[in-house]
Amino acid sequence: MKKIILSLAFIAVLISCQDKTKEKLNEAKDAVTEEVKETIDSAKLKAKAKLDSAKVKAEAKVDSVKIKSAEKMEAAAKKLKESVKK
Repeated sequence: MKKIILSLAFIAVLISCQDKTKEKLNEAKDAVTEEVKETIDSAKLKAKAKLDSAKVKAEAKVDSVKIKSAEKMEAAAKKLKESVKK
């Protein structure tokens, strides 16, 4: 009889500890989930900033090429006019 009561008491202690452990595990899981979400958001912001920077650089290069090609077209047009006048 004594062994049965002690066994039941031991099982009760284990069950109560399991509830606390489950709560701690849930808290840890929530903390990790939040940290992962923050990391993902941070990575998204960094990637967006880099993409925006690359886009600006690409647009600047395109504008530069447009200006250079316009200048060359003007020079070619001037040469053509001069050759027609002669």
